[in-house]
Amino acid sequence: MAPPMSCQQTWAQRLAIVVPMRNEAAVLEPALARLQELRDAGVELIVVDGQSDDDSARRARALADRVLRSPAGRALQMNAGAAATDRPLLLFLHIDTELPAGAVPALLAALDGGFDWGRFDVAIEPATPLLRLVAAMMNLRSRASGICTGDQALFMRREAFDAVGGFPRQDLMEDIEISCRLRRLGRPACLPLRVRTSSRRWMRHGVVRTVLLMWWLRLRYALGAEPSALARLYREAR
Repeated sequence: MAPPMSCQQTWAQRLAIVVPMRNEAAVLEPALARLQELRDAGVELIVVDGQSDDDSARRARALADRVLRSPAGRALQMNAGAAATDRPLLLFLHIDTELPAGAVPALLAALDGGFDWGRFDVAIEPATPLLRLVAAMMNLRSRASGICTGDQALFMRREAFDAVGGFPRQDLMEDIEISCRLRRLGRPACLPLRVRTSSRRWMRHGVVRTVLLMWWLRLRYALGAEPSALARLYREAR
């Protein structure tokens, strides 16, 4: 369990939210605007731009405490964001994922209650019956396996993040790999509050096709395929 919080340090001053992005000018302003209440309370908001060639970085500057530039790749970007803060608690949030009301108190309670890391349930919106099933299966699978995805808004203690070496420097499945490493420290807190993530990547290429592709890639990964090779397959398939 974490040591008692200093009376000079508020709950918000313990947490940094790291948001990786690349070429998200069309959606980043409303996404970051939703986090301003937390930022006003003292949560540190760090946006890490992965070499965008639009004006994402410029648009983010007014809505974040720091906007960093990093080589492209979620793992590299999230590691850069974590390295830029000394906050003891970290939340990694995709740009198209929205936190529900009460998310921060819930994750603080989990981490102060003995968990080293965790995630939220996820809802995929706008929803279709098939996407509701996909989200339900994601939530059930991670509860059973302790393996979580980035869409579920991973959070953790800095000590846990450092103990596993941060996100692995790989092109794909970085969320799966860090979950495997964190699971050695303990099971994740699987919070029933639902983050809402955009259905755009499922709808862009078809829900069934996207689900089958991800299952195939995860199977290949479990069998030892190199992440760089899987990333090439992922790009070619999409």
